[in-house]
Amino acid sequence: MSINFTMSTEQRKLQHEVREFSENVLAPVIAEADAEPNPLIGFQMTKPAYIESYHAGIAMCMLPTQYGGGGVSCVDLVIAAEEICVVDPGFACTVLCNGLGLMPVAWYGSDEQKEKFLTAATSDPTGEYLGGWTASEPPGNPAGTANFDIQLPRPAGVGLTAVRDGDDYVVNGRKYWPSSAGWDERGVNAGTLIVRTDSDKGGTEGLSALILERDTPGVTYKHLDKIGHRLASNAEIVFEDARIPAANLLPGAVGNGDLVINRNFAWSGPVAAIAAVGMARAAYEMALDWAKNNTAGALKPIIGFQNVGYVLGDVASKIEMARYFSWRAADYLDKHDQHAELVGAMNKIQVTELMFDCVYKCMQIVGVNSLETKNGFGKLLREAAVLPIYDGGNMGMQRRRVHGIIADPAFNPRAIMEDEYVRFGKEHESIGTIAG
Repeated sequence: MSINFTMSTEQRKLQHEVREFSENVLAPVIAEADAEPNPLIGFQMTKPAYIESYHAGIAMCMLPTQYGGGGVSCVDLVIAAEEICVVDPGFACTVLCNGLGLMPVAWYGSDEQKEKFLTAATSDPTGEYLGGWTASEPPGNPAGTANFDIQLPRPAGVGLTAVRDGDDYVVNGRKYWPSSAGWDERGVNAGTLIVRTDSDKGGTEGLSALILERDTPGVTYKHLDKIGHRLASNAEIVFEDARIPAANLLPGAVGNGDLVINRNFAWSGPVAAIAAVGMARAAYEMALDWAKNNTAGALKPIIGFQNVGYVLGDVASKIEMARYFSWRAADYLDKHDQHAELVGAMNKIQVTELMFDCVYKCMQIVGVNSLETKNGFGKLLREAAVLPIYDGGNMGMQRRRVHGIIADPAFNPRAIMEDEYVRFGKEHESIGTIAG
């Protein structure tokens, strides 16, 4: 018997359809949109492509079929995501954030919340519906959310507060980086908002999750300008006595907002990893074509030189390694109820950092000409640089989650090899969050 790495007929069809969309619908708008100085306008320029992706079943493919979603497996999601990410990982991030914003509703919401919000997400006749994920907060002293699970109460950790007042929660504070500004800085249609519902408890007990809806009074948005993922929406969000219905509190996330964050970024880990694969794949194919068609002043193309061949051969090998690790992590998610807090983090960390190096190696092969904007490597490098530091930063929560699990005296170091379920609990959080 063998372990099967071959895609099924259905998966190849999915790959072909998403590749066709990416090359024929998405690619023609990317260069101009990425070059647009105003980041909000650049994001808006991708809207027609997004609407096509919505009607094609791509934008909400990860949501459960019970509520009208595509119900694709995590493996299928990764296969599809690679084809979009080769063209633009920022656009892919817009689609991913539908999952980051709405999968917590599927995991932790009531039946009524699932019916209301997930069905709305999959049945928008305009095709403009966006989900949002609102967790990160601005830097400062004290501020920021890399140590969101620190066991100390405010002001450490998450600072956005939600205080119950009758039938509402009154929310005050700021978020920074979330994918929640929407097409017009009035917010996405709906998404998950991480809040501190108990300021007397630390981040492993005092956090919860609310569903934040578009045009909530007291919430303002400002689109951020970035060097990479320019076509993904990220924003500064200010809450001033914003009132969110208590009915929007996810019951399974009460006091467990920390676990929502960890599970969400484990679920998205293989997607971030495959985005890095997409960047490296694009760089490799461009560098290989360059090496076969340029002499650099020699008599024959530089592909004939050992150094060029060795470097490109190494890059090709690393891309294959990274792709299969991403498939493996996604497969683990599928087998274990979309929990992969250890494997998802390992995959995201190692692949995004390895692929960044591959993109730069390809630039070295092309040489100084890789710096010219028209050759496309600058955008690839900018995009690849984003992946290790976003989506739960590698040097923040991703490595901390791995550390917390493997430090557990009961951890089985052969668990992943043997495909065992590795449970992640509150006892694995907050390791190393208090300096000194």
